[in-house]
Amino acid sequence: MCKGLATLPATCLKSAKNIKNKIGFLLQRPGPQAADQKHVKDKIVTGKRVVGAAEVKKWKESFNQLMNSDFGRELFTGFLRSEFSEENMEFWNACQEYNKSPPRKMAGRAKLIYHQYIEEDAPNQVNLDSATRAEAGRNLRIASLSCFDDAQSKIYVLMEKDSYRRFLTSKLMQTASAKAEAPLKNKGKESGCVMQDGQTPTSSASS
Repeated sequence: MCKGLATLPATCLKSAKNIKNKIGFLLQRPGPQAADQKHVKDKIVTGKRVVGAAEVKKWKESFNQLMNSDFGRELFTGFLRSEFSEENMEFWNACQEYNKSPPRKMAGRAKLIYHQYIEEDAPNQVNLDSATRAEAGRNLRIASLSCFDDAQSKIYVLMEKDSYRRFLTSKLMQTASAKAEAPLKNKGKESGCVMQDGQTPTSSASS
């Protein structure tokens, strides 16, 4: 060890070693999109439920069709993660759950959503104009079902007009399309890509 390093306190040397290890780990990790690509392939290989080519085709026809599908939303969320904009889907989902809240819990949950996604410098701040942020803040006084309607609608349109268009040509979508169109080997099953769970996507999306 050089003389300069030898004179450093043990705590400094330990911190430097930890930083070096973290950097090495990050360099070896696959990128977000590569990880999500593998996740999709794993589901296709080990899953049980068939997602047919007809359903994947619907995802390409409209953003609403994509958002109405459990697996479609999952794929899209993976794509948003690769673009570091996953907070948009998280906020949309939070609003969906908020609208199912019992009245006695709405006020508390509304504040959590506002502080997490809407206010300036929020941990997962979504891209909203100042007027919409201010309106959401005023709505906290009376936390009703319509508290985040405007904000949620604008984030929905943002995802549809921006991220969705890139998603259609992404590797994640190309993989899903290829697997959906390929014939399954198991007799009696139609061609498609498969999921781990055996549930049919029935979730509804609001625009």
